[in-house]
Amino acid sequence: MNLNIMKRLPFVLLALCGALSACQSTQPESRISGIAFEKTPLANAKITLIDARGTQLHTITNMQGEYEFSRTALQAPLLVSVVSGGDAKYCSQNAQLRPVCLAAVIEKLAPTQIANINPLTDRIASDVAVAQGFIGPQQWVDSAKINALDPAVIAQARSYMQQAFAQALALAGVNKTANFDPATYPIHRNAQLVEMLSLLNHNRNYDNNSGQTGHTTLSDVGFRPLVGLMNSGAYEPFDFAHARAEQQAIHNAAIRIFVVGDSTSAVYEQLRFPRMGWAQMLEREFKTEANVKVIVGSRAGRSSRDFYNGRWFAQMEQLIQPGDYVFINHGHNDQSCDSARPERGIADVQNLCTYPNNATGKIQHPAGKPELSFYHSLQRYVNITRERGAIPVLFTPTARIKNAKGEQTTPVVHSHVTQHKPGSNYAFVGDYRQTIMDLARTEQLPLIDLGTASIRFANQVGDPGWKSYWLVVDKRVNPYYTETMGGSPQLPDGTHFQKNGAEVMTKLSVELINSNPALKALAEKLKAQ
Repeated sequence: MNLNIMKRLPFVLLALCGALSACQSTQPESRISGIAFEKTPLANAKITLIDARGTQLHTITNMQGEYEFSRTALQAPLLVSVVSGGDAKYCSQNAQLRPVCLAAVIEKLAPTQIANINPLTDRIASDVAVAQGFIGPQQWVDSAKINALDPAVIAQARSYMQQAFAQALALAGVNKTANFDPATYPIHRNAQLVEMLSLLNHNRNYDNNSGQTGHTTLSDVGFRPLVGLMNSGAYEPFDFAHARAEQQAIHNAAIRIFVVGDSTSAVYEQLRFPRMGWAQMLEREFKTEANVKVIVGSRAGRSSRDFYNGRWFAQMEQLIQPGDYVFINHGHNDQSCDSARPERGIADVQNLCTYPNNATGKIQHPAGKPELSFYHSLQRYVNITRERGAIPVLFTPTARIKNAKGEQTTPVVHSHVTQHKPGSNYAFVGDYRQTIMDLARTEQLPLIDLGTASIRFANQVGDPGWKSYWLVVDKRVNPYYTETMGGSPQLPDGTHFQKNGAEVMTKLSVELINSNPALKALAEKLKAQ
């Protein structure tokens, strides 16, 4: 070959590479990559990316929860979401078991961009979604578009998280916690940060009027709420050391008691103290040496049906071991079966409602929909508990302060029943407490009739004595209870408890456990009464 041509060849090739895209393959391609994580890495999960132009990309995570896309031609901001264990179309629904669904907002793009998706990113995305008028993050994801975002809204959402997790992030070795973004931080390089995320329970709330999933909620490993009471705003601080110790205590316990229920037994935020659920007080009733750990997963507003479908039970299920106990304490919200109820009636029937047995004990539900039977709904928890080698215990729901006329006063009567009344529209009516008793008898289960015991107590203290136990709190005790807030003296709450009432309900439960021969082994672990 001519020597002059040989000398000129490199320059010719460079010129060709400048004109032809084929030579660009020699340059490293810009990528977007991240980890999808909820308790553990989400393997084989579906990732969707939406950019500012409406471009959509899809992929599947690997076994480590990792994914990546080409960065080419994408325009910030991005909305990235993950779905694990089901179809994305069910992420906004509560009528059947919902998959794990989370999202993350990426405000700006670097040449090589990290885009993690985890519980913290989902709450930030939730705050940003709510600021745009969405019920929650899933409705934003489903809209498949990103309008211009207010940087101040994103910064505020991130700041709320940073403030609540500042101490935890410092313990995890994160420098400059005020700059921490869980979506863009290289989490995979920090084992303590991965551990911190594994100690969070993530879910999305229920929107009463639409029946769809709402804003993001977070609690710690012991189900103490961190954020979610409001659809946006500040969190309660996350105590990393305490959560780590509690995780170990749950693992090392000789016996675990899991409480599956509603607001009457749930754990509450410090913001609403002295509001407490009765199960919040239960663990202290056991001897220290018995090493009993009580895990209260109960959730306000949930019925037996959507406690399961909404993945609240899923957060506890994998922790249940042979020899443990599951206290099943539903009945208040299953009564949400009046389709004529203004605003939320239809949504209630579609998502919360289960129907009680009739007066002769016959199971009731619409044709082909056994999941709408209260009996069957409770039986699902019984079956799962037994499959895991644990012991199911049924509780009747605590008393509402309501007399025979429906007035909020004593003498209190049993009110966990539905009846046909003018203006109502119930497909079936009946007695929820009796249905619980029917199931206990048929399945030969231990029964704690806390409903009858709490009615007896309410009538012993009378009116206004009940107001020292159920939720009636003066704003001088806690400014949260303003004149317009439920649970204030102006709007007394005859369903939920303040600390005194929670303690009484716990004591009543302990007495009933002690007197139940089927629970003798558990009773032996209680402190002397």
